[in-house]
Amino acid sequence: MSRAGYTPLPTYGPADARSRHRSTSRSPTEENAFLSHEYPPSSRDNDPPSRHRRRWQLSSAFRRPPRLLLLLLAVLTPVSLFAFYWVRSAFDPRGTLIFYPRQWIQPTLIPPPPLAGCFKPDNVSPLYNISERVYGAKHTDIQAGIIMQLDMDCLDFAGTIPDASHLPPRPPGAPRTKYHTYWRSDREPFRERQEWMLKSFFATQPVERSLLILWSDGNLSGNTILRRYVERYPDAFELRILDTASLAKGTALVGTKHLLDGIAAYSEDRVRLLVLWSEGGVWVDVDSLLTRDLTPLLEHEFVTQWDCYDQSDRTQNGALMHFYQNSPYLCEAFHILAESGPPPPSSPDWGANLYAKIWRRLVADGIPPFRQLPFCFSDSHSCRSHNRIPHPFESGGGSWFGRAATEEGEGLDPRLSQVFSIHLHHLWKKDFPSGGWVRNLLLSRYERTLAAKETHL
Repeated sequence: MSRAGYTPLPTYGPADARSRHRSTSRSPTEENAFLSHEYPPSSRDNDPPSRHRRRWQLSSAFRRPPRLLLLLLAVLTPVSLFAFYWVRSAFDPRGTLIFYPRQWIQPTLIPPPPLAGCFKPDNVSPLYNISERVYGAKHTDIQAGIIMQLDMDCLDFAGTIPDASHLPPRPPGAPRTKYHTYWRSDREPFRERQEWMLKSFFATQPVERSLLILWSDGNLSGNTILRRYVERYPDAFELRILDTASLAKGTALVGTKHLLDGIAAYSEDRVRLLVLWSEGGVWVDVDSLLTRDLTPLLEHEFVTQWDCYDQSDRTQNGALMHFYQNSPYLCEAFHILAESGPPPPSSPDWGANLYAKIWRRLVADGIPPFRQLPFCFSDSHSCRSHNRIPHPFESGGGSWFGRAATEEGEGLDPRLSQVFSIHLHHLWKKDFPSGGWVRNLLLSRYERTLAAKETHL
């Protein structure tokens, strides 16, 4: 029932229902024309919904940041930089974040397993005097007992180690002290750059009671440089070829995959331990420059502190280390390796991790551990800028904490006579800069010392 003046509302429905609501006053052709005029295709089909239009407008706004955002960036950037440099200058922030695999750390470090029994009297080699070398009195103490990260504390402590003249005289007929180093023949030929290690050894160590053995996985006797040293020092220098199976005799590694041939068998960390077990003596990495007679250190068996940062996972390394022949410390190391299975060639399980495991097992079982040389004894440039010597490859002269860095007898030079070695960390591609402290204070001195010794031969 309709009222006068009432207009019915439009009815919306599916497209197929349009015909039912068409005005009967228009033909189908007229109806289509009417719809096209009232609702153009662009309006019906292509216009995005209002929600999409708002989203597009927001994204376009971010393409052109508002002035407030630019102003905040302009103010906060210099303020943040100033705050960062102020914190760095006023404080000494430190922190270490380390992720240990639970499968590795729980069974091997926490808690430490018991020792394998290498220190039991029945198991100690007759070549090793445990009462003297583990429990005997010592004339020098090479471990400070604190972390030396302030000023020149470490270098000052190195200066407290007396020279060999303060030690008791060697007994007549005592064998030469063996020193070992290693060169992989598949790397590159032994050249003048590597020769500096030999020059540093013969310039600083007592040649008359020392024997330096250069090990390799190949025959180096044809090398011109090395042949010259063999001829010049026939009693103090030898070339030897590695035989890991022979070196490992008497260890827990016999019959394990640790001694397989190939590159893995000749990684430097493995060679160190096997050589010192079989021969005993001092290990010196070939990328080192010796600065002082090592004899005062050799009352102790030791490894070296990694650096002054004292990281819990990298506390020790073997670039400079000393163990006696058939040392029970190394015996325990080989038992740990045999238990854990062969790690990859570059794994620290033959180096830093292994030393940490041995140390913790020793103290847990009441055995005095081997010593740890402070970092500056062999790696005194591996610390903070305020308490380290200059990097060996720094160019030119200059000063070191306001004192001369390249002049003999001044500033840096007396400090070098306190430490025992400079570790170069395999930077073979770099050469020592002309006018730098290494050339002026070390290399030139090696040459003069060797020339003087030659005149007395």
